[in-house]
Amino acid sequence: MTAAPLAAPAGRADARRNRELVLRTAVRVFAEEGPEASLGRIARRAGVGAGTVYRHFPSKDILLEAVLAGHLDALVAAADRWRARAAPGDALFGFLLEVIEKSAGRQHVCDALTGDRSWPRAVLAAAVRRFHEALERLLNDARQAGVVRADVRVDDLSALTVGGAALRAAHRDQARGARLVRLLVDGLRARTVTKPEPFRDLSSPSRHETSAPRHCGECGAPLPERATGRPPRYCSSTCRQRAHRRRLAG
Repeated sequence: MTAAPLAAPAGRADARRNRELVLRTAVRVFAEEGPEASLGRIARRAGVGAGTVYRHFPSKDILLEAVLAGHLDALVAAADRWRARAAPGDALFGFLLEVIEKSAGRQHVCDALTGDRSWPRAVLAAAVRRFHEALERLLNDARQAGVVRADVRVDDLSALTVGGAALRAAHRDQARGARLVRLLVDGLRARTVTKPEPFRDLSSPSRHETSAPRHCGECGAPLPERATGRPPRYCSSTCRQRAHRRRLAG
């Protein structure tokens, strides 16, 4: 009487683990080989039987839809983290750079999302809607703060992330590709008119004046000026850590 109820949760837990295993494997295989990869290929890479794959994903289209929806939901979570932890401008532009970085290695998956006119189906349509809503929240915050161009729309940002990912993936020099992407994103910033600076004797500028960058080396945000001390290279500890991780990965 007591054994039967305990067996069902264990079976469900095994089924959930198998589903996640198949899904994680499909992400890698589709990224490497494109949407043409077969379910049999994915089953072999996952180390499970073909029946396990078909039990959770009866067709390749259903599995690909789950992969695409999972990718978008991960980006929604990232957007919420940026919004909670950063100023409006940093949140929007930092998130756009993160989307481009994460999507550049999944070009096959992104192509399937943008190139197949039969999309979106119900699961993917809901994920697309959540992504657009998260992007809209970031854009509205940036508009209210006056740090983004007033004519920028959400569909502009979506198109920019697709184009930026393609640019990043196509460039042979990763560092230069990343720099071009930052310049692309920087074009969305609102341009402010500053008052003319008082006359300064520029005949012998200091070392800091000649070498100090005017923008963050990671996200491109304007850097605050310092009267004394070493000039900053990054706008925040987050950008400093991201740049450090990028150097280690390179």
